[in-house]
Amino acid sequence: MNFIQSIIIAVVEGLTEFLPISSTGHMIIAEKALNIESTDFTKMFTVAIQLGAILAVVVLYGKKFFDFKRWQFYIKLIVGVIPAIVLGALFNDKIDDLLESTTTVAIALLAGGIILLFIDKAFKSQTINSEKGVSFGKSFIIGIWQCLAMVPGVSRSAASIIGGMQQKLTRNAAAEFSFFLAVPTMGAATGYKLLKYYKLKGGFSTEEIKVLAVGNVVAFIVALIAIKFFITFLKKYGFRIWGIYRIILGAVLLFLIWKGYLNK
Repeated sequence: MNFIQSIIIAVVEGLTEFLPISSTGHMIIAEKALNIESTDFTKMFTVAIQLGAILAVVVLYGKKFFDFKRWQFYIKLIVGVIPAIVLGALFNDKIDDLLESTTTVAIALLAGGIILLFIDKAFKSQTINSEKGVSFGKSFIIGIWQCLAMVPGVSRSAASIIGGMQQKLTRNAAAEFSFFLAVPTMGAATGYKLLKYYKLKGGFSTEEIKVLAVGNVVAFIVALIAIKFFITFLKKYGFRIWGIYRIILGAVLLFLIWKGYLNK
């Protein structure tokens, strides 16, 4: 992976990490389109690049993340990330295998798109308007929903937002809590991947460090813009447009796979 390819992947990550359309799925598609070879480094990069994007959440919601008097907020995030840590550790190798499957991404995009078409109508009696109304139990359940995103193409954002709405959060509150939960979730995933790669290869080359650094900076900048856009768009239009997008993209990918233009 060269610098240009890493920048393109980083832009894709920054744009899609917080949208309900699957950042991992889009990065896999981008890697296939750019003919990037699937290696231990590219698999690690696909996860580690998300660190830059989630740091954008810490910057945009700095007052909440650095208000140490509200210890309950941090406990909620810890509770919410437990399911992902446990399942991620148990099924890490299987998850890595799925990262190479374009068919899995296409099917997940299509199925998730159909679900998003009906989310706004399915959840109408939402009563929790902010993170303060999220109990530890609700946080844990949302964390379980988030684990669905271990299948590439599902979307961590979509899974956790739907989980939040199922727990009576309004769609705006669910989206924001999804952002908050991304920080410990992706922070832990990034740390695990970096450590695993370090042990496997005995360290990082200077070139690899530069690629990771550039990618994370680009992802951070793009994510800052994407988060603000998503919240504004969500308030006005809801999820239906994202469902339509996912269905179209999933169908196109399945067609290209069927015709042999993309590897399965």
